[in-house]
Amino acid sequence: MTAVADLAAQTALGGPGARVRLNEISERQGLSQSFLEQVFADLRRAGLVDSKRGPTGGYALTRPASQMPISDIIAAVEEEVRAHGCRPEQALGCTGRTAKCLTHSLWGALEDHIGGFLNTVTVQMVVDGEIPR
Repeated sequence: MTAVADLAAQTALGGPGARVRLNEISERQGLSQSFLEQVFADLRRAGLVDSKRGPTGGYALTRPASQMPISDIIAAVEEEVRAHGCRPEQALGCTGRTAKCLTHSLWGALEDHIGGFLNTVTVQMVVDGEIPR
């Protein structure tokens, strides 16, 4: 998420058609360039960023940051937001027996709230520091 926010901020500073190289994001954010290459490959496959090679190459978002919810980023890199390790779809349920744990509904509801929140927050809101409370 940090790298995508950096990308959005830097391309906004550069104006229309601006692109950002991963080594620049790596240096600014203290993130491994090889890690960023993996993440941006996922983002490109999901259609959230595009890339261009050459002297004026780099990455750019495929749509305005104000129209890109954080949930899209998380889904693209195949991350899950989980508040618990329960997997009731497994044969043994949450407790390793056959039942759900006592707090299963609590953590499930929290996951639903987190998912809803991430659907409403956009990359632009993160860049602007305007996260709803």
